[in-house]
Amino acid sequence: MCLFRQIFTMHVLRVSTEKKMNRKKKLNSILDKRIKRMNAKKNPALKPKYVSKAERARIEALEQNSESQNAVMTEQ
Repeated sequence: MCLFRQIFTMHVLRVSTEKKMNRKKKLNSILDKRIKRMNAKKNPALKPKYVSKAERARIEALEQNSESQNAVMTEQ
């Protein structure tokens, strides 16, 4: 509830768009940035984490080693 109240008050405090001066533009941009930051924290990215090329190669090598060991065990 507190987060909603903060966002609501920011929208209420937002300065009107008619004939903005530099001061009003700056205030509005600061409020917009705060709202974007709060929304970003509330909705984390669903994108998978980046895995470097070297890390992918290492993982692939480990998988190949385990597959080769499994193949040797099944032959015996």
